[in-house]
Amino acid sequence: MFESRLTPLPYAPWEPTKTTLHLWTQIVGKIRLGATPHRNHWWNVTLVPTVRGLTTQRMRHGETFFELEFDFVAHRLVARSGDGAQAPSFALTDGTSVAEFYERTLALLRVLGVDAHILGKPYGIPFEAPRFADDHEHRSYDAGAVRRWWDALLWTADVFDEFASEFAGKQSPAHLFWHGFDLAMARFSGARAAGPPKTDAVQQEAYSHEVIAFGFWPGDANTPGATYYTYTAPEPQTLTEFPLHPEPAAWYPQGTGHLGGLPYEAVRISTNPRATLLEFLRSGYEAGTTAVPWRAADLASTYRSNTVASP
Repeated sequence: MFESRLTPLPYAPWEPTKTTLHLWTQIVGKIRLGATPHRNHWWNVTLVPTVRGLTTQRMRHGETFFELEFDFVAHRLVARSGDGAQAPSFALTDGTSVAEFYERTLALLRVLGVDAHILGKPYGIPFEAPRFADDHEHRSYDAGAVRRWWDALLWTADVFDEFASEFAGKQSPAHLFWHGFDLAMARFSGARAAGPPKTDAVQQEAYSHEVIAFGFWPGDANTPGATYYTYTAPEPQTLTEFPLHPEPAAWYPQGTGHLGGLPYEAVRISTNPRATLLEFLRSGYEAGTTAVPWRAADLASTYRSNTVASP
């Protein structure tokens, strides 16, 4: 079973690698930001899981279509274009600093005829880091730890896709937001968000409509452990009156609202990890749609793969 590849993800041993990789994904994500048309809620900037890693999907520079992919099986960054040219790449190795990764990534793209320009500094990270070109401090890459995280993320994306099949309204794909380094998906009621406006243009766009979000986050110094989460925005006053399942899932204060959390380890060691995670996701959705409320019945999918013949 694929669940056998869900191994422990202790935070401290892989924190240096996680931090370096987080910054590398910001560089690639900012390239996608500059080479794609804007989509609602910033869906055009995210990185999307593949069978081997994370991809930007199709981007365009002038007349050139291209993409970048983190290959976490071979541990390489690969650049491809649509003109049939051989895909240049370089190895992801321990000792490769953020500054070196930044320089080598831009050089890869120049081989494809793409002259990329980005704002070369981190965005929204919970730690101090210099501009990409000057960051020689963050240079850790434990390939084994990356592969363990990647296996968990890929499995999670598959469960998120199953959960998504139950909803017929507007929802995002399962994709990685590189500012927070979390795999996320979201469901929307279709209504514009009410309440006080967000303080910046990024937040205003991200939360322009009522949303219930779900995600998988590797943790940080304040929360040293991988965690599944859910939240509703704008948050209804009664949200936390509705319990999350299964134990030990719970609501936690977060900023001016609450975040529902379930430790990855609790999912991993359960007798049925997929059913455990689905129960958590469903309980977060039920809490949000009951407290708001949404037209949950109208937004439910009518398709059931075990009862409807495949085309």
